Amino acid sequence: MKTDVLITGTGMFAGRIALDIAATAKEPVNVVIAGRNEDRLSWLETAGNARAAMFATPARFRTERIDLLGEGASDSLLKKFRPGVVVQAASIQTSSVISDKGSRWTTLVAEGGLSATAIFQALISSRMAAAISATAPGTPLINCSFPDVVNGMITAMGHEVLCGTGNIAILSNVFDGAPGRPEGELKILAQYQCLAPWRRRPQDRDGPAPRVFIDDAEHADPFATFRNCRLTPEPAIEVSGASGVTLILALVAGRAWRGHAPGPNGLPGGYPVALDGGGLSLDLPLGVTEAEAVAWNDAFERANGLTISDGRATFHGRLAELLTAENFAHADGFDVADLEEVCEEMLALRERLLSTEA
Repeated sequence: MKTDVLITGTGMFAGRIALDIAATAKEPVNVVIAGRNEDRLSWLETAGNARAAMFATPARFRTERIDLLGEGASDSLLKKFRPGVVVQAASIQTSSVISDKGSRWTTLVAEGGLSATAIFQALISSRMAAAISATAPGTPLINCSFPDVVNGMITAMGHEVLCGTGNIAILSNVFDGAPGRPEGELKILAQYQCLAPWRRRPQDRDGPAPRVFIDDAEHADPFATFRNCRLTPEPAIEVSGASGVTLILALVAGRAWRGHAPGPNGLPGGYPVALDGGGLSLDLPLGVTEAEAVAWNDAFERANGLTISDGRATFHGRLAELLTAENFAHADGFDVADLEEVCEEMLALRERLLSTEA
């Protein structure tokens, strides 16, 4: 059977994507979900096919049990299923780290930012990207693991990545669906750090705001205009996981699509984008250049986070200070080609900090 979409991972994010494909597909789509959790795989296959029957959609689901960290796992999946689109949603760092508390690791992430987890988020995604380059070049890769930063690491390694899901697409869809929002076409620029204020009560919001445009005119005060929009303290999977579904189905059907996505073609942060002919391009508001949009997004990580330049990853700001204080060997940065070795050392740091109360 033809495989239109390969989803790697069995967590809540992967499940949201699969089950929303089941409920919304208009054209036939065959999905394979791959991971090592046998019980979860069984349920996602059952629930996916049940939802397809429930909503009378032409979506069909199968599963493949495999350890995604195993040697050659990505190559094996690509050779066996030859998918039209790969959606990589597996990670060795759970997304719940944004709301977990109690250890020195969660404190480091809270103070230093999510880029503390970028190395972990990049591990499986970079392996899949490398496998696509070697085995199935041209296959679109949607990386769901911290795409604002990780996608730049993937392209710096010499591989292609179409984009990610979530992050900017959380805000764009929340704003677009807000009751009473200003009429007109909405486009925004938003790096993932722009999400944090929207997890707080309106009266407690400060920090970085997205740039919001209505019919190409920049909106002065997003905090006031979208005051009643609020995200959950936990990962907003009901929106973030779902946000990639319309793009995935458009890729399968060969249709044009417009929306928002993080990390398009490896760029830092998030942008309005357009899909045409299988390729993704920026769909910026009039008067905003690509250089301006990229520089605006990149500035967030340069102030505090992780940037990629000339094949090297560099930590900045408070995150760099915290990693230095913990004697992390690569606090001053590392070559992305050394990701596997650096990840082993970062895992040792995480284990040490998780075992110590904050």
